[in-house]
Amino acid sequence: MVPLSAILTGGMLPVTFPVVLRETRVVETPVFSPAAVVASCVGFVLIGVLQSLYGPAIPAFREEFGLSPSAAGLGLSAHFVGGLVGVLFFDRWFGRIGNRRILGASYLLMAVGAAGFALAPAWPLALAAALLAGLGFGGIDYGLNQLFAVGFGHRSTAMLNILNAHFGIGAILGPAVIGAVGAEHYPAVFLAFALVALPLLWCLKGVRDKAPQPSEAAPDSGGGGGGGGGGGGGVLGRSLGSVLAVFVVLYVLHVGVEAGVGGWEPTHLETIGYGAGVAATATSVYWLMMTVGRFLVAPLALRFSAQAIITVSCAGMTVCLLLASVDELAPYAYAGVGLFIAPIFPTGLPWLHRAAPRARRAGALVIAASMAGGVVAGPALGKVIEWSGIKAVPLLLAGVSAVCLAATLWLIRSTSSRSH
Repeated sequence: MVPLSAILTGGMLPVTFPVVLRETRVVETPVFSPAAVVASCVGFVLIGVLQSLYGPAIPAFREEFGLSPSAAGLGLSAHFVGGLVGVLFFDRWFGRIGNRRILGASYLLMAVGAAGFALAPAWPLALAAALLAGLGFGGIDYGLNQLFAVGFGHRSTAMLNILNAHFGIGAILGPAVIGAVGAEHYPAVFLAFALVALPLLWCLKGVRDKAPQPSEAAPDSGGGGGGGGGGGGGVLGRSLGSVLAVFVVLYVLHVGVEAGVGGWEPTHLETIGYGAGVAATATSVYWLMMTVGRFLVAPLALRFSAQAIITVSCAGMTVCLLLASVDELAPYAYAGVGLFIAPIFPTGLPWLHRAAPRARRAGALVIAASMAGGVVAGPALGKVIEWSGIKAVPLLLAGVSAVCLAATLWLIRSTSSRSH
């Protein structure tokens, strides 16, 4: 720079104004602002609450509308059907319109559906409202899982586990709220839920509007240092279809195990001699352990690969289900199942995006498959139990879990062989 003394004295010194050489660099806008991350976690608490409200409110549905047990159960079925359609519908628009519009429409549909369910004067209208709320539920579930899977680089697996852990918090809170206020006041609970969902719309300005593609995040979205051989090369050619098919099998079956334990654990424990109170408490602990497991895995996901985490999870839940066939160990073993099964859903999504970065709809396929698994698991397992008896529940589920482990090992071998 020109010294001040030179200016004052008129000296002719060379002008050396500082020149900043700016290197050309593309600065990537984060997918989520910190406030949007918090709002997304709150959103997952809300969808967990919504899904868990229908069951505890069934006695009130039956009394108000004069329903049979099976007819009352259609409320949750309509919710799941709406969720499945919502995933597929919003996937059609993902990448075509902004992320904010997709998520905003989902929150609005969920809020309007919940309010409609609370105010419906007849059961058919209530089912239509549950379907509408399910559409929003599916859009939020799909949209946030998809964005978290590609939006945090090497931290995506950890962030997905944290996100989905908040779903578990909501699933625990929903029945607790219904129990506190009474099932007969379910309309007020659904209305309050709808109102709480609306402020989240203001936080969507912190979401990056342009949808990042899985291929953008593929190079650095793997787990931490423990990557191992399955570091995450994509699959090419005709192998892509088989890899996607096995991912779908893994998601359908592990959600089937999750729903099977949640649905049949109380009955199994009562059948082998435990009281109804103990059975109910043990089932609550199972769901609690699923939530705890996702929080515990989040820091581990920064050090170990998704493949390693899912392998340990499938092996652990298989062993725990086998132990659940021992009467004295059953309640504790079911808690172990919840702990081990917890990371599979959120940890598998970043692995899927690395294995198939060109398959844009892969995420929607496996999320929809997971919902289908939850719908099909109950009736399918019920039919098998009619033949085998209640005491065979943990062994039946252990067999399904073993297939999940085999599918995981096949995926590791298939995807790693193409990364070298």
